[in-house]
Amino acid sequence: MPVYESLIREFEAGRVDFSRVIIFSLDEFLGLGRNHPGSFHTLLRTRLFSRINVRPSAVHSLNGAARNREEECARYERSLRRAGGIDLQVLGLGANGHVAFNEPGPWLHARTHQARLLTETRRANAGLFGGRLADVPREALSMGMGTILAARKIALLATGESKAKAVAQMLGGRCSTQMPASLLQLHPNVEVFLDREAASHLAG
Repeated sequence: MPVYESLIREFEAGRVDFSRVIIFSLDEFLGLGRNHPGSFHTLLRTRLFSRINVRPSAVHSLNGAARNREEECARYERSLRRAGGIDLQVLGLGANGHVAFNEPGPWLHARTHQARLLTETRRANAGLFGGRLADVPREALSMGMGTILAARKIALLATGESKAKAVAQMLGGRCSTQMPASLLQLHPNVEVFLDREAASHLAG
């Protein structure tokens, strides 16, 4: 949220213009329409998009309520290609090392897909559902790691001590599907932004 607030301040001060920006959201909870109060589309619209001059038609998001989930994922990939790909991909970091909803596991999806969420990920998102874990969907639609790594530039932000272990493994460990964020080591243009707590497990 502080990043969104900073962007809004820059826009209000006349230092940033979003009128030509095209936005693609990373993921969405399965079963939630774009206007559901717990959807990421609603969160982004109320916290950011409605407060800057981005064109509504330039905002693209996954439809968690789509009847045909595979087709919805394929549609999203086609839209990304038509837009020319991603210039700047902004990522957060899960405490277990996930990015978007690419959870740790023996393998990862390359492209936009339906993902099953781990309990710790659902718990981290419970705030969108009044703190009620039982109300957090168990599945989501998400960009895959191949789609993310195809971006021309990536910025990852992590804050808090709860992310410190994942940060250390992401930056200093081996590349592994058990630590999805570690695959960012393979990208030639990544910037990582940390607060002191998130960086507390780094050497040096």
